Amino acid sequence: MCRNATIILTVGLLIFATPLALAQANNSASEPWRRIGTTSLSLGLASEASGPVERAWFSRDGKTIFARTKAGQTWQTSDLEKWTSAPGVELPSAENLSLAYPEAGAKAVAHPLQSGRVYGAGRFAWRSDDNGAHWTNLTAIEGRSILGGALSDLSVSPVNPDELLVAGESGVWRSVDGGASWAGLNDQLPNLPAQRLLALPDSDPSTRIQLNGGGEVVWSSGEHSGWRLSTDLVQTRERALLSSLAGVFGTATVTTAVRSGDSIWAGSADARLMVSADRGRSWRESPPVAGAGAIERIYVDARDARFAVAVSTSRQIGRVLRTTNGGVFWDDITSDLPPGAVYGITADRLTGAVYVAGDAGVFQTYTDALGASPATPWIRLRAEPARDAMLDAAGNQLYVALDGLGIFAAMAPHRMRDPKVVSAGDRVLRAAAPGSLLSVIGARIDSARVGDRSAAVLASGESESQIQLPYDLTGSSVLVSMASSVGRIQIGLPLTTASPSIFVDRDGNPLITNADTGLLLDAATPARSNARLQILATGLGRVTPAWLAGLPAPLQDPPKVIATVKAWLDRS
Repeated sequence: MCRNATIILTVGLLIFATPLALAQANNSASEPWRRIGTTSLSLGLASEASGPVERAWFSRDGKTIFARTKAGQTWQTSDLEKWTSAPGVELPSAENLSLAYPEAGAKAVAHPLQSGRVYGAGRFAWRSDDNGAHWTNLTAIEGRSILGGALSDLSVSPVNPDELLVAGESGVWRSVDGGASWAGLNDQLPNLPAQRLLALPDSDPSTRIQLNGGGEVVWSSGEHSGWRLSTDLVQTRERALLSSLAGVFGTATVTTAVRSGDSIWAGSADARLMVSADRGRSWRESPPVAGAGAIERIYVDARDARFAVAVSTSRQIGRVLRTTNGGVFWDDITSDLPPGAVYGITADRLTGAVYVAGDAGVFQTYTDALGASPATPWIRLRAEPARDAMLDAAGNQLYVALDGLGIFAAMAPHRMRDPKVVSAGDRVLRAAAPGSLLSVIGARIDSARVGDRSAAVLASGESESQIQLPYDLTGSSVLVSMASSVGRIQIGLPLTTASPSIFVDRDGNPLITNADTGLLLDAATPARSNARLQILATGLGRVTPAWLAGLPAPLQDPPKVIATVKAWLDRS
């Protein structure tokens, strides 16, 4: 539904805000890496879940809880909230009781302080008060377990026979009433089983990942609990593509494939790489690369299909491959990359930056995107084992999936070599308008000029700066010239009377608030009928009375936008 300016004012839709406040809202003054989402999963169970946990037990005094994940990491907590690493802690030996178990393959633990009390764990959690003669199912509802998948371990507190832990496919769980009720201990447990990054915030401000085992989960704007299950949108397309390529490599299995325009790139289990430029009607196979293993992943530049990179399952040479001629041949750029498996790869063609994720961490190199010259030495960006790396559509943010620790993002290091000027609102390159706010990603701006006039530098950081254009600009174009930490940056922009842009945060969430409460609108605090909204925006053009760029507007009776402003709801 379209609302004209008069109706907007009637419902209290506030568009004008102080330039400095808006610039600071999008400034990158935070920590270099930020967490995306949590490490827990919202699976509709008794509480938040996590990845598989193999063992869970109490300390001898019952004050500390330990959990060992399927990835082999041991964590401990004494306050049931914060988990810390506990390497080297000895695993307790498993009990072997002689009794009638409640189900095949179940484990059982007897409490030393209460005769006859036995707990069991298998598909469900069980309790017996007569040494296994009779069992009570503690977790079944309509044939399903409220704790998710199968349980692999259980432990009873040495000081309280009613307090117990179970570990299983969906994390670690605790009961303090003999199993009558359960609560997960997974909220802060670093055990997110992320295997791949599938989609990053863009037009849809959500992050989508693949879990170990194949399911897809999504972290959406305003989420506060865990990653939520979703339909397998990305994997369904990938499986369809792989299925259509059966037989391309003869009897060898197609392990990965990527479509880019009319081109299809495919890799096989026997280290072969092929490319089709005509949607699969004909194929060209590249010469083999010495030392390469099964092709794990391929990244193709969407704007120039001559450049692509890939990783294989090799552990030494032949792990990271590059082509600059559309797959005619590939060369090995593994070079000094530390030993270990590599799982994910992404790249920026314009700067030649290549990022990989693997057992040894997250690494970056610079390579020639036009010729087969050697790459620069690899630089470690993260030391933790990682499963994937991906750049956002603009190439500004690098996302990584760290084993168990979750998803993290930061400004892509290559942006420091190639700063980008964008609207400070939605962070895309667009026409300028009088008073527009611009962000310079990848550079500290010391001063700025528009033609022969000064522009206001509102915020200046090592990795990002914001400037504001004067409100009284005229003409059809402007030349913005900036003195920066990496030299002079110049960009010509079309100039229009208005070039609206709604501010979004780093993850693509719009900065729209409830005008009465000041709370950001998201899934937890949605907009409601008759609510007054405050939209943080830039590029709305000249204001009255005339105002000096860079000068904060007063809270009372601020300057007003001259142009007629319209807003659309639900794109209609």
